[in-house]
Amino acid sequence: MRIYVGNLGPTATEDDLRAAFEGFGAVDSVDLVRDRVTKDPKGFAFIEMPDRAQAQAAIKEMNAKEFAGRALRVNEAHPRPEGR
Repeated sequence: MRIYVGNLGPTATEDDLRAAFEGFGAVDSVDLVRDRVTKDPKGFAFIEMPDRAQAQAAIKEMNAKEFAGRALRVNEAHPRPEGR
């Protein structure tokens, strides 16, 4: 299951996110989205977890939780709209 994690602080790293979400189960990948030019984090990431029940538990527990100084927005990622 693909999870969207938003409202990340500028100090959040892929390793930090992996560690936080591995508390709920296996994490296949963490993709911290960065600006193409500056390479600075854009404030959101996508996490892939293979087990749906574990992913849903992570969403429930991590949504609105403070992480790196900000309250996270965590939910199931939706596919990009066509035409992008």
